[in-house]
Amino acid sequence: MSSGLNQPMLPPASLPGDPAGLARTVLELTRTLGFATAGIAAAAPSTEESRYRQWIAAGKHGEMDYLATQADARVDVSRELPGCRSVLLVAEQYAPRGSPPVPAPPGHGKVARYARGRDYHLTIKQRLHRLADTLRSRWPEHQFRSFADTAPILEREQAVRCGIGWIGKHTLVINPRLGSYFLLGGMLTTMDWQPTRPAAEQPDGLPPLITDSTDRCGSCTRCIDACPTGAITPYSVDARRCVSYLTIEHRSPTLPMPLPHDDRWIYGCDICQEVCPHNTARGWETPIGSDFATSRAAALASLDLAAIMAWDQPAKAAAVEGTPMRRTKLEQFQRNARMLQSRQSPPIPPSI
Repeated sequence: MSSGLNQPMLPPASLPGDPAGLARTVLELTRTLGFATAGIAAAAPSTEESRYRQWIAAGKHGEMDYLATQADARVDVSRELPGCRSVLLVAEQYAPRGSPPVPAPPGHGKVARYARGRDYHLTIKQRLHRLADTLRSRWPEHQFRSFADTAPILEREQAVRCGIGWIGKHTLVINPRLGSYFLLGGMLTTMDWQPTRPAAEQPDGLPPLITDSTDRCGSCTRCIDACPTGAITPYSVDARRCVSYLTIEHRSPTLPMPLPHDDRWIYGCDICQEVCPHNTARGWETPIGSDFATSRAAALASLDLAAIMAWDQPAKAAAVEGTPMRRTKLEQFQRNARMLQSRQSPPIPPSI
């Protein structure tokens, strides 16, 4: 799949008073930029504000204080872009459904799939900036604000509104065709774009890429049962117990609980996605973004723990250059490696 390095070309002009034509234009441009799928929704305040604030009040955001201080902005996109009328969400596929778990070699720690490729904060946003520049050149009177996990926006809720999928019990967005191995980015605009509509059938016989928000998890609890630290309850994750949070977002010198030795994750965690039935292999190919289909990404499936303990700052920078892992401090890597190297760890506490 192309990473969309070239400036996208606008198709024949659409008029600002033609929301349907504008939507078709924008969605076609996202395809030329290499995104797996995209959808559009009308800008509106969050319908999940109460649940979000309850989650914050319970302290389940851990040390991610920005989630609390930016709460007002996150529940209303108009605070990020005054006059916002439409929201575009895009999905970048970073692993195909059916990707088998790869055991870490002895003495290594595993790296979550999304973190092995080029830093999506940059690559997705760069493509969205090119899209915004193209649209701005045609409609300079309007505003466009791009984001990729870089702005106070509830991206998963917006993805559901845009028809990209539903939020699973592990709190990740699941798409009927793509599964959940994808990253989100998007754009706010003052333009009126017609919201995308669910597509019940595809001409190629595959599940739709644009769907409704119907929850298709049913009675399945595989993600909940498989979580090694008990972080997941239905449709909620306690970050303080989540291995991904503990290895990436928890900045303190010590961890509030041990990292599970059986799984040995040094950066992130894929377990809840690996066991999800919606990520099992099916009868079609799921192409991944070119930023993830590289030999270097494959080589970063795990990291040598002893090597991490010997890193200095330049060695750490070289080892994870260009990936999302570059954002994590050397001290965090070594803290995680030290924990995984420990032969005896205290039991995981029943509560935080």
